[in-house]
Amino acid sequence: MSSTPLPGIGVRYDLTTREQQRLSVVAHRDGARTLSAYREDDPDACALSVRLSAGEAEALVGALMPAHHRAGLLSTTELGLVAERIELAATSHWNGRLLGDTRMRTQTGVSIVAVLRLAEAIPSPGPDFRLAGGDTLIVIGTREGVEAAAAILGRE
Repeated sequence: MSSTPLPGIGVRYDLTTREQQRLSVVAHRDGARTLSAYREDDPDACALSVRLSAGEAEALVGALMPAHHRAGLLSTTELGLVAERIELAATSHWNGRLLGDTRMRTQTGVSIVAVLRLAEAIPSPGPDFRLAGGDTLIVIGTREGVEAAAAILGRE
């Protein structure tokens, strides 16, 4: 993927697929997008060009990268693992307590790989990490484990 600034217009992103097909997206300053595909026999000849409004572009991204069932879902792998964001409420039982006190990995099999606090990311927090209301925990585990972790962290 390469990008090219287009002064007064926006930025053009070019992608060549594994099958050597060329695609480009022009991200216009007004939020619109122009998606273009080029002919295989003449890579400089445009075979398709579609201008999308910001809302249409967002809908297309949703179709290409569905959020599945929850907005907090980050990814799913072929191994059956999911990564998800879980926010700790200010009224949570765990507000001000140590991460180790949750016994999260023991009870759910889920790993907490990072905590987002304000504008800071704390990677790999240890059991002595003190949780705070408003923290967003990035967890990885099975779907069942992540749901159990959300229930534990949701305790008031």
